[in-house]
Amino acid sequence: MRDEELIIYKEFEDGQILRDMVWLMDHYRSGDGKARPLFYKCMHNLLEMAAVYAFHGNLWHCYLTNLLVNNENSYSMPCEMRGEIEGSINQLALHDITIFKEFFDYDFTAMMDVLKAPEFSTVSDYQGSLIVSRIYSTTIRDRVCHLAEQFAVCETAWEMKALLTEFYRSYGVGKFGLHKAFRVVHEEQGARIEPIRNISHVQLDDLIGYEIPKKKLTDNTNAFVEGRKANNCLLFGDAGTGKSTSVKAIANEYYDKGLRIIEIYRHQFQDLNDVIAQIKNRNYKFIIYMDDLSFEEFETEYKYLKALIEGGLEKKPNNVLIYATSNRRHLIRENYGDKEGIREDMHASDTVQEKLSLVYRFGVTIFFRGPDQKQFQEIVKGLAARYGITMQEEELLAEAGKWELAHGGLSGRTAQQFIDYLRGHLA
Repeated sequence: MRDEELIIYKEFEDGQILRDMVWLMDHYRSGDGKARPLFYKCMHNLLEMAAVYAFHGNLWHCYLTNLLVNNENSYSMPCEMRGEIEGSINQLALHDITIFKEFFDYDFTAMMDVLKAPEFSTVSDYQGSLIVSRIYSTTIRDRVCHLAEQFAVCETAWEMKALLTEFYRSYGVGKFGLHKAFRVVHEEQGARIEPIRNISHVQLDDLIGYEIPKKKLTDNTNAFVEGRKANNCLLFGDAGTGKSTSVKAIANEYYDKGLRIIEIYRHQFQDLNDVIAQIKNRNYKFIIYMDDLSFEEFETEYKYLKALIEGGLEKKPNNVLIYATSNRRHLIRENYGDKEGIREDMHASDTVQEKLSLVYRFGVTIFFRGPDQKQFQEIVKGLAARYGITMQEEELLAEAGKWELAHGGLSGRTAQQFIDYLRGHLA
């Protein structure tokens, strides 16, 4: 087989199964005692892959398809979210897909007979028992399995290439294409961006009320994903009012339009430039998300953020915005002494401007006000209806009032916690 002749699709993060199977295709008839144990090892590895990804059907085909949709290379990356490109690269991509078609079309019947390994037939038509993938969302898992089924019936490599290119256009390639949200991990070599595999499946409609803040947020995000001018965004206000929920909802609702969220914490601001370098040339829109952002007077990490947003020599890429949530409007703690000049600082006004300069770099600020009693009751009633709680309204609101007095006061979070309590005790 011609795996060593691959040109573009060359380096695979999980390519050992491919190398072992290709070796078997070339050597299983030689009588080498290594062939049969290796064949069973490949079956084991394919089943382990199925357990991790929750794949089903022909696991060999699912494995090959997963290699293709994850391989970031000189063909797949220009195609992500854009579709087919022009140039000689298409002929080279077709060359590689032709080799992959040979892998897809390979008939294992003779190998199973010679190596006395009929169990491979189960791997070729595997009925998975796991619904939830540890790697992909259910939607992406199903798309990969469906693409594997489509590849299996393609008559030509050209058809396979067209399907793969359309997949890149619709969903992207690699970790950024197949996941919505990411975190940053600092390593000796620098910052590594890794997927968050279990993001909350919340939608903006799940947040009852707050129509004006939600519209302001979606208007800005729509402009961003559509390639129009958009602003960095600060969501501030009382605790438990839905600021973080709104950003999670944005990640879910705009994923299909190419939006990705990268969560970064304050202590990781030194990695911001490294993160930007990894994403600035990708065909996605990235929101760098900073939750519960605030700084004490002695903390200076905010200066990294100021330089990134506006002020550094290198321009922030057009495919990157900053979204932050905070309970503080001005992000950095201020003292009365800053404004009254009753401190050793000779230029108190400069101190104030220095502390305000960060928040001024957010072009859109959205206020999430804590609900009053009536709004809190509306949230409770809305959540009760959503989850099918049939308690009489008068009793429901009376119990909600007792709950909020003992559990943090009037907020959407408190209302949700109360409803969760009822769901656990009325079930």
